[in-house]
Amino acid sequence: MIPRYSREIMEKIWSPQNRYQKWLDVEIAACEAMVKLGSVPQSALENIKQKVSIDVARIDEIEKTTKHDVIAFLTSLTEKVGEDGRFIHMGLTSSDVLDTSLAVLLKEAAEILLDDIDALLAVLKKKALEHKKTLMIGRSHGIHAEPITFGLKMALWYQEMERNRARLVRAKETVSYGKISGAVGTFSFVDPSVEEYVCQKLGLKPAPVSSQIVQRDRHAEFFTALAIIASSLDKFAQEIRLLQRTEVREAEEYFSPGQKGSSAMPHKRNPVLSENISGLARLMRSYALAALEDVALWHERDISHSSVERVIGPDATIVLDFMLARFTNLMDKLVVYPERMLVNLNMTHGVIFSQMVLLALIEKGASREDAYAIVQKNAMKSWQEGLEFKKLLSEDDVVKKHLTPKDLDKIFDINNFLKNLDFIFGRVFGK
Repeated sequence: MIPRYSREIMEKIWSPQNRYQKWLDVEIAACEAMVKLGSVPQSALENIKQKVSIDVARIDEIEKTTKHDVIAFLTSLTEKVGEDGRFIHMGLTSSDVLDTSLAVLLKEAAEILLDDIDALLAVLKKKALEHKKTLMIGRSHGIHAEPITFGLKMALWYQEMERNRARLVRAKETVSYGKISGAVGTFSFVDPSVEEYVCQKLGLKPAPVSSQIVQRDRHAEFFTALAIIASSLDKFAQEIRLLQRTEVREAEEYFSPGQKGSSAMPHKRNPVLSENISGLARLMRSYALAALEDVALWHERDISHSSVERVIGPDATIVLDFMLARFTNLMDKLVVYPERMLVNLNMTHGVIFSQMVLLALIEKGASREDAYAIVQKNAMKSWQEGLEFKKLLSEDDVVKKHLTPKDLDKIFDINNFLKNLDFIFGRVFGK
Protein backbone atom coordinates (compact mmCIF):
# COMPACT_ATOMS: atom_id res chain seq x y z
CA MET A 1 0.00 0.00 0.00
CA ILE A 2 1.36 3.42 -0.98
CA PRO A 3 1.57 5.80 2.01
CA ARG A 4 -0.46 8.95 1.53
CA TYR A 5 1.55 12.15 1.60
CA SER A 6 1.11 14.02 4.86
CA ARG A 7 2.56 17.50 4.76
CA GLU A 8 2.07 17.90 8.49
CA ILE A 9 4.71 15.29 9.38
CA MET A 10 7.58 17.13 7.71
CA GLU A 11 6.24 20.58 8.53
CA LYS A 12 6.07 19.68 12.23
CA ILE A 13 9.84 19.21 12.25
CA TRP A 14 10.31 22.82 11.20
CA SER A 15 7.58 24.33 13.36
CA PRO A 16 8.69 27.05 15.81
CA GLN A 17 7.57 24.83 18.69
CA ASN A 18 9.79 21.92 17.61
CA ARG A 19 12.70 24.15 16.62
CA TYR A 20 12.76 25.83 20.06
CA GLN A 21 12.31 22.44 21.69
CA LYS A 22 15.49 21.25 19.98
CA TRP A 23 17.27 24.36 21.31
CA LEU A 24 16.03 23.46 24.77
CA ASP A 25 17.20 19.88 24.33
CA VAL A 26 20.70 21.19 23.64
CA GLU A 27 20.65 23.51 26.63
CA ILE A 28 19.36 20.83 29.03
CA ALA A 29 21.92 18.31 27.81
CA ALA A 30 24.69 20.88 28.31
CA CYS A 31 23.48 21.50 31.87
CA GLU A 32 23.46 17.76 32.54
CA ALA A 33 27.05 17.50 31.35
CA MET A 34 28.04 20.43 33.54
CA VAL A 35 26.44 18.78 36.56
CA LYS A 36 28.80 15.87 36.01
CA LEU A 37 31.69 18.36 35.97
CA GLY A 38 30.43 20.05 39.14
CA SER A 39 29.95 23.45 37.54
CA VAL A 40 26.14 23.32 37.76
CA PRO A 41 24.34 22.20 40.95
CA GLN A 42 22.11 19.13 40.66
CA SER A 43 19.31 21.09 42.32
CA ALA A 44 19.54 23.79 39.67
CA LEU A 45 19.25 21.19 36.90
CA GLU A 46 16.19 19.65 38.52
CA ASN A 47 14.59 23.06 38.92
CA ILE A 48 15.33 23.93 35.28
CA LYS A 49 13.85 20.67 34.00
CA GLN A 50 10.77 21.09 36.17
CA LYS A 51 9.96 24.68 35.23
CA VAL A 52 11.13 25.29 31.66
CA SER A 53 8.71 25.09 28.76
CA ILE A 54 8.46 26.54 25.28
CA ASP A 55 6.28 29.63 24.89
CA VAL A 56 6.59 30.67 21.24
CA ALA A 57 4.46 33.77 21.64
CA ARG A 58 6.57 35.02 24.55
CA ILE A 59 9.81 34.38 22.67
CA ASP A 60 8.50 36.34 19.70
CA GLU A 61 7.43 39.17 21.97
CA ILE A 62 10.87 39.41 23.61
CA GLU A 63 12.64 39.22 20.24
CA LYS A 64 10.87 42.41 19.14
CA THR A 65 13.08 44.17 21.68
CA THR A 66 16.26 42.08 21.66
CA LYS A 67 16.39 41.59 17.85
CA HIS A 68 18.17 38.32 18.73
CA ASP A 69 16.23 35.08 18.71
CA VAL A 70 18.54 33.02 20.94
CA ILE A 71 18.67 35.75 23.61
CA ALA A 72 14.88 36.04 23.43
CA PHE A 73 14.66 32.28 23.88
CA LEU A 74 17.03 32.31 26.86
CA THR A 75 15.23 35.25 28.45
CA SER A 76 11.90 33.42 28.21
CA LEU A 77 13.45 30.39 29.94
CA THR A 78 14.94 32.47 32.72
CA GLU A 79 11.57 34.09 33.36
CA LYS A 80 10.16 30.65 34.13
CA VAL A 81 13.12 29.21 36.03
CA GLY A 82 14.14 32.19 38.09
CA GLU A 83 17.61 32.47 39.67
CA ASP A 84 18.76 29.05 38.43
CA GLY A 85 18.32 30.34 34.88
CA ARG A 86 21.85 31.70 35.13
CA PHE A 87 23.20 28.19 34.66
CA ILE A 88 21.54 27.84 31.25
CA HIS A 89 23.88 28.54 28.31
CA MET A 90 27.00 28.81 30.48
CA GLY A 91 30.10 29.09 28.28
CA LEU A 92 28.06 28.55 25.13
CA THR A 93 27.55 30.74 22.07
CA SER A 94 24.40 30.98 20.00
CA SER A 95 25.80 28.80 17.22
CA ASP A 96 26.42 25.99 19.67
CA VAL A 97 22.67 25.77 20.08
CA LEU A 98 21.68 26.69 16.54
CA ASP A 99 24.05 24.42 14.65
CA THR A 100 23.66 21.42 16.94
CA SER A 101 19.87 21.65 16.84
CA LEU A 102 19.92 22.18 13.06
CA ALA A 103 21.83 18.92 12.71
CA VAL A 104 19.09 17.14 14.66
CA LEU A 105 16.37 18.71 12.50
CA LEU A 106 18.10 17.80 9.24
CA LYS A 107 18.69 14.27 10.49
CA GLU A 108 15.00 13.87 11.36
CA ALA A 109 13.99 15.25 7.95
CA ALA A 110 16.39 12.87 6.21
CA GLU A 111 14.82 9.90 7.97
CA ILE A 112 11.41 10.84 6.56
CA LEU A 113 12.90 11.26 3.09
CA LEU A 114 14.57 7.85 3.32
CA ASP A 115 11.18 6.30 4.11
CA ASP A 116 9.79 8.12 1.05
CA ILE A 117 12.54 6.70 -1.14
CA ASP A 118 11.89 3.19 0.16
CA ALA A 119 8.23 3.51 -0.83
CA LEU A 120 9.21 4.64 -4.33
CA LEU A 121 11.74 1.83 -4.68
CA ALA A 122 9.04 -0.71 -3.89
CA VAL A 123 6.77 0.67 -6.62
CA LEU A 124 9.57 0.83 -9.20
CA LYS A 125 10.55 -2.77 -8.46
CA LYS A 126 6.95 -3.88 -8.84
CA LYS A 127 6.66 -2.11 -12.20
CA ALA A 128 10.01 -3.48 -13.38
CA LEU A 129 9.01 -7.08 -12.67
CA GLU A 130 5.50 -6.60 -14.05
CA HIS A 131 6.82 -5.20 -17.35
CA LYS A 132 10.07 -7.11 -17.56
CA LYS A 133 9.19 -8.38 -21.06
CA THR A 134 6.90 -5.58 -22.18
CA LEU A 135 8.57 -4.64 -25.47
CA MET A 136 8.98 -1.03 -26.50
CA ILE A 137 11.32 0.92 -28.71
CA GLY A 138 14.43 2.39 -27.19
CA ARG A 139 15.24 5.88 -28.40
CA SER A 140 18.43 7.87 -28.73
CA HIS A 141 18.25 11.55 -29.70
CA GLY A 142 14.47 10.98 -29.63
CA ILE A 143 14.80 8.67 -32.66
CA HIS A 144 13.99 4.95 -32.75
CA ALA A 145 17.09 2.93 -31.91
CA GLU A 146 16.58 -0.71 -30.85
CA PRO A 147 14.00 -2.54 -28.73
CA ILE A 148 14.12 -2.51 -24.95
CA THR A 149 11.42 -3.34 -22.42
CA PHE A 150 9.46 -1.02 -20.18
CA GLY A 151 10.59 -3.14 -17.27
CA LEU A 152 14.20 -2.45 -18.18
CA LYS A 153 13.47 1.27 -18.02
CA MET A 154 11.94 0.79 -14.58
CA ALA A 155 14.97 -1.24 -13.45
CA LEU A 156 17.18 1.65 -14.56
CA TRP A 157 15.15 4.07 -12.46
CA TYR A 158 15.19 1.67 -9.52
CA GLN A 159 18.97 1.46 -9.61
CA GLU A 160 19.25 5.25 -9.79
CA MET A 161 17.00 5.65 -6.77
CA GLU A 162 19.12 3.12 -4.88
CA ARG A 163 22.12 5.36 -5.57
CA ASN A 164 20.09 8.34 -4.40
CA ARG A 165 19.23 6.52 -1.21
CA ALA A 166 22.90 5.83 -0.58
CA ARG A 167 23.67 9.51 -1.27
CA LEU A 168 21.11 10.62 1.27
CA VAL A 169 22.41 8.17 3.88
CA ARG A 170 25.92 9.60 3.38
CA ALA A 171 24.63 13.18 3.45
CA LYS A 172 22.66 12.48 6.62
CA GLU A 173 25.84 11.18 8.22
CA THR A 174 27.84 14.19 7.02
CA VAL A 175 25.38 16.71 8.44
CA SER A 176 24.82 14.88 11.76
CA TYR A 177 27.57 16.75 13.60
CA GLY A 178 27.20 19.23 16.44
CA LYS A 179 29.47 21.62 18.29
CA ILE A 180 29.52 22.94 21.86
CA SER A 181 32.91 24.61 21.67
CA GLY A 182 32.13 28.24 22.46
CA ALA A 183 32.46 31.55 20.70
CA VAL A 184 35.18 30.68 18.18
CA GLY A 185 35.50 26.97 18.71
CA THR A 186 38.33 26.96 21.27
CA PHE A 187 36.47 25.50 24.29
CA SER A 188 37.72 28.48 26.31
CA PHE A 189 34.76 28.48 28.68
CA VAL A 190 33.24 25.04 28.20
CA ASP A 191 34.85 21.66 28.74
CA PRO A 192 35.09 19.39 25.64
CA SER A 193 33.31 16.67 27.59
CA VAL A 194 30.15 18.80 27.44
CA GLU A 195 30.22 18.67 23.65
CA GLU A 196 30.80 14.94 23.72
CA TYR A 197 27.85 14.39 26.08
CA VAL A 198 25.42 16.68 24.24
CA CYS A 199 26.16 15.20 20.83
CA GLN A 200 25.93 11.64 22.06
CA LYS A 201 22.61 12.30 23.77
CA LEU A 202 21.16 13.90 20.62
CA GLY A 203 22.41 11.18 18.29
CA LEU A 204 25.15 13.31 16.74
CA LYS A 205 28.93 13.29 16.56
CA PRO A 206 31.12 16.19 17.70
CA ALA A 207 32.72 18.18 14.91
CA PRO A 208 36.44 17.35 15.28
CA VAL A 209 37.22 21.04 14.87
CA SER A 210 34.90 24.00 14.49
CA SER A 211 35.04 27.75 14.35
CA GLN A 212 32.02 29.57 15.74
CA ILE A 213 29.98 27.25 13.54
CA VAL A 214 29.85 23.78 12.09
CA GLN A 215 31.39 24.22 8.65
CA ARG A 216 28.88 24.69 5.86
CA ASP A 217 30.43 22.28 3.38
CA ARG A 218 28.52 19.66 5.38
CA HIS A 219 25.21 21.38 4.72
CA ALA A 220 26.11 22.01 1.08
CA GLU A 221 26.59 18.27 0.63
CA PHE A 222 23.24 17.59 2.23
CA PHE A 223 21.26 20.00 0.08
CA THR A 224 23.14 18.95 -3.04
CA ALA A 225 22.13 15.35 -2.34
CA LEU A 226 18.50 16.49 -2.11
CA ALA A 227 18.87 18.34 -5.41
CA ILE A 228 20.30 15.26 -7.12
CA ILE A 229 17.35 13.20 -5.90
CA ALA A 230 14.97 15.86 -7.22
CA SER A 231 16.82 15.88 -10.54
CA SER A 232 16.33 12.12 -10.86
CA LEU A 233 12.61 12.61 -10.26
CA ASP A 234 12.70 15.35 -12.90
CA LYS A 235 14.33 12.93 -15.33
CA PHE A 236 11.71 10.24 -14.64
CA ALA A 237 8.84 12.72 -14.85
CA GLN A 238 10.15 14.08 -18.15
CA GLU A 239 10.13 10.56 -19.56
CA ILE A 240 6.50 10.14 -18.53
CA ARG A 241 5.69 13.42 -20.24
CA LEU A 242 7.40 12.25 -23.43
CA LEU A 243 5.68 8.87 -23.40
CA GLN A 244 2.28 10.52 -22.85
CA ARG A 245 2.50 12.67 -25.96
CA THR A 246 -0.39 11.97 -28.34
CA GLU A 247 1.97 10.81 -31.09
CA VAL A 248 3.58 8.29 -28.69
CA ARG A 249 0.99 7.42 -26.00
CA GLU A 250 2.88 4.45 -24.59
CA ALA A 251 2.16 5.40 -20.97
CA GLU A 252 0.21 8.11 -19.22
CA GLU A 253 -0.73 9.43 -15.83
CA TYR A 254 -3.93 8.06 -14.36
CA PHE A 255 -6.84 10.37 -15.20
CA SER A 256 -9.41 10.13 -12.42
CA PRO A 257 -13.19 10.39 -12.90
CA GLY A 258 -14.23 14.03 -12.91
CA GLN A 259 -10.70 15.27 -13.57
CA LYS A 260 -10.40 18.07 -16.13
CA GLY A 261 -7.45 18.73 -18.43
CA SER A 262 -8.31 22.07 -19.96
CA SER A 263 -10.80 24.86 -19.40
CA ALA A 264 -11.18 25.22 -23.18
CA MET A 265 -10.62 21.71 -24.61
CA PRO A 266 -12.61 18.93 -22.93
CA HIS A 267 -10.56 16.20 -24.62
CA LYS A 268 -7.27 17.10 -22.91
CA ARG A 269 -5.49 14.62 -20.59
CA ASN A 270 -2.33 16.40 -19.58
CA PRO A 271 0.70 15.05 -17.62
CA VAL A 272 0.22 17.68 -14.93
CA LEU A 273 1.74 15.69 -12.06
CA SER A 274 4.94 15.09 -14.00
CA GLU A 275 5.11 18.71 -15.06
CA ASN A 276 4.67 19.76 -11.44
CA ILE A 277 7.57 17.53 -10.40
CA SER A 278 9.80 18.93 -13.15
CA GLY A 279 9.01 22.46 -12.00
CA LEU A 280 9.74 21.74 -8.35
CA ALA A 281 13.07 20.16 -9.30
CA ARG A 282 14.17 23.60 -10.50
CA LEU A 283 13.51 24.96 -7.03
CA MET A 284 15.46 22.11 -5.47
CA ARG A 285 18.52 22.84 -7.60
CA SER A 286 18.34 26.49 -6.58
CA TYR A 287 18.37 25.46 -2.91
CA ALA A 288 21.56 23.48 -3.53
CA LEU A 289 23.17 26.52 -5.14
CA ALA A 290 22.18 28.63 -2.12
CA ALA A 291 23.76 26.06 0.22
CA LEU A 292 26.96 26.12 -1.82
CA GLU A 293 27.04 29.90 -1.52
CA ASP A 294 26.92 29.49 2.27
CA VAL A 295 30.22 27.63 2.41
CA ALA A 296 32.40 30.75 2.17
CA LEU A 297 31.86 32.92 5.26
CA TRP A 298 33.99 35.70 6.80
CA HIS A 299 36.73 34.51 9.17
CA GLU A 300 35.27 32.31 11.94
CA ARG A 301 31.72 33.06 10.78
CA ASP A 302 29.31 35.67 9.66
CA ILE A 303 25.53 35.53 9.69
CA SER A 304 24.85 35.54 5.93
CA HIS A 305 24.19 31.80 5.94
CA SER A 306 21.50 32.03 8.61
CA SER A 307 18.81 33.71 6.55
CA VAL A 308 19.41 31.25 3.72
CA GLU A 309 19.10 28.20 5.95
CA ARG A 310 15.91 29.44 7.56
CA VAL A 311 14.37 29.18 4.10
CA ILE A 312 16.06 26.21 2.46
CA GLY A 313 16.02 23.93 5.51
CA PRO A 314 12.23 23.67 5.70
CA ASP A 315 11.54 24.34 2.02
CA ALA A 316 13.94 21.82 0.48
CA THR A 317 12.95 18.95 2.77
CA ILE A 318 9.22 19.68 2.55
CA VAL A 319 9.34 20.06 -1.24
CA LEU A 320 11.31 16.85 -1.77
CA ASP A 321 9.01 14.98 0.61
CA PHE A 322 6.09 16.15 -1.53
CA MET A 323 7.84 15.29 -4.80
CA LEU A 324 8.71 11.77 -3.69
CA ALA A 325 5.18 11.08 -2.44
CA ARG A 326 3.62 12.51 -5.60
CA PHE A 327 5.86 10.56 -7.95
CA THR A 328 5.37 7.33 -6.00
CA ASN A 329 1.60 7.62 -6.36
CA LEU A 330 1.98 8.63 -10.01
CA MET A 331 4.03 5.51 -10.74
CA ASP A 332 1.74 3.24 -8.73
CA LYS A 333 -1.24 4.33 -10.85
CA LEU A 334 0.64 4.76 -14.13
CA VAL A 335 -1.30 3.48 -17.15
CA VAL A 336 0.90 1.50 -19.54
CA TYR A 337 -0.10 0.62 -23.11
CA PRO A 338 1.88 -2.44 -24.30
CA GLU A 339 -0.15 -2.66 -27.53
CA ARG A 340 0.72 0.91 -28.43
CA MET A 341 4.35 0.18 -27.65
CA LEU A 342 4.29 -2.64 -30.21
CA VAL A 343 2.66 -0.39 -32.82
CA ASN A 344 5.42 2.17 -32.35
CA LEU A 345 8.05 -0.57 -32.32
CA ASN A 346 6.93 -1.75 -35.76
CA MET A 347 6.30 1.61 -37.37
CA THR A 348 9.76 1.78 -38.98
CA HIS A 349 9.27 -1.44 -40.96
CA GLY A 350 12.06 -3.41 -39.30
CA VAL A 351 15.00 -1.05 -39.64
CA ILE A 352 15.56 -1.52 -35.90
CA PHE A 353 17.28 -4.82 -36.83
CA SER A 354 19.96 -2.97 -38.82
CA GLN A 355 22.78 -3.63 -36.34
CA MET A 356 22.02 -7.35 -36.32
CA VAL A 357 22.16 -7.42 -40.10
CA LEU A 358 25.41 -5.47 -40.04
CA LEU A 359 27.05 -7.89 -37.61
CA ALA A 360 25.76 -10.94 -39.51
CA LEU A 361 27.27 -9.66 -42.75
CA ILE A 362 30.60 -9.04 -41.02
CA GLU A 363 30.54 -12.55 -39.55
CA LYS A 364 29.95 -13.93 -43.06
CA GLY A 365 33.09 -12.23 -44.34
CA ALA A 366 32.02 -8.78 -45.54
CA SER A 367 34.17 -5.83 -44.50
CA ARG A 368 32.63 -3.50 -41.96
CA GLU A 369 32.64 -0.60 -44.44
CA ASP A 370 30.91 -2.61 -47.19
CA ALA A 371 28.43 -4.17 -44.77
CA TYR A 372 27.55 -0.78 -43.29
CA ALA A 373 26.98 0.72 -46.75
CA ILE A 374 24.73 -2.16 -47.82
CA VAL A 375 22.63 -2.07 -44.67
CA GLN A 376 22.34 1.71 -44.60
CA LYS A 377 21.27 1.85 -48.25
CA ASN A 378 18.41 -0.57 -47.65
CA ALA A 379 17.48 0.99 -44.30
CA MET A 380 17.19 4.44 -45.86
CA LYS A 381 15.01 3.11 -48.68
CA SER A 382 12.81 1.33 -46.15
CA TRP A 383 12.53 4.46 -44.03
CA GLN A 384 11.82 6.83 -46.91
CA GLU A 385 9.47 4.65 -48.97
CA GLY A 386 7.76 2.72 -46.18
CA LEU A 387 8.95 -0.65 -47.46
CA GLU A 388 9.73 -3.67 -45.29
CA PHE A 389 13.43 -3.72 -44.46
CA LYS A 390 13.63 -7.50 -44.38
CA LYS A 391 12.07 -7.80 -47.84
CA LEU A 392 14.48 -5.26 -49.29
CA LEU A 393 17.41 -7.20 -47.87
CA SER A 394 16.11 -10.49 -49.23
CA GLU A 395 16.05 -8.94 -52.72
CA ASP A 396 19.48 -7.29 -52.50
CA ASP A 397 22.00 -9.22 -54.62
CA VAL A 398 24.95 -8.35 -52.37
CA VAL A 399 23.09 -9.40 -49.22
CA LYS A 400 21.98 -12.66 -50.85
CA LYS A 401 25.62 -13.60 -51.40
CA HIS A 402 26.13 -13.64 -47.62
CA LEU A 403 22.77 -14.32 -45.97
CA THR A 404 20.14 -16.95 -46.73
CA PRO A 405 16.41 -16.50 -46.07
CA LYS A 406 16.89 -18.70 -43.02
CA ASP A 407 19.67 -16.41 -41.82
CA LEU A 408 17.35 -13.40 -42.18
CA ASP A 409 14.58 -15.14 -40.24
CA LYS A 410 17.02 -15.76 -37.41
CA ILE A 411 18.24 -12.16 -37.51
CA PHE A 412 14.72 -10.69 -37.47
CA ASP A 413 13.72 -12.44 -34.24
CA ILE A 414 12.68 -9.89 -31.63
CA ASN A 415 13.77 -12.24 -28.85
CA ASN A 416 17.39 -11.52 -29.77
CA PHE A 417 16.97 -8.27 -27.86
CA LEU A 418 15.68 -10.00 -24.71
CA LYS A 419 18.25 -12.73 -24.22
CA ASN A 420 20.16 -10.94 -21.42
CA LEU A 421 17.20 -9.52 -19.51
CA ASP A 422 17.59 -12.08 -16.73
CA PHE A 423 21.25 -11.19 -16.39
CA ILE A 424 20.48 -7.46 -16.05
CA PHE A 425 17.60 -8.00 -13.64
CA GLY A 426 19.77 -10.30 -11.58
CA ARG A 427 22.36 -7.56 -11.16
CA VAL A 428 19.72 -5.01 -10.18
CA PHE A 429 17.36 -7.04 -7.98
CA GLY A 430 19.38 -10.14 -7.15
CA LYS A 431 18.54 -13.67 -8.23
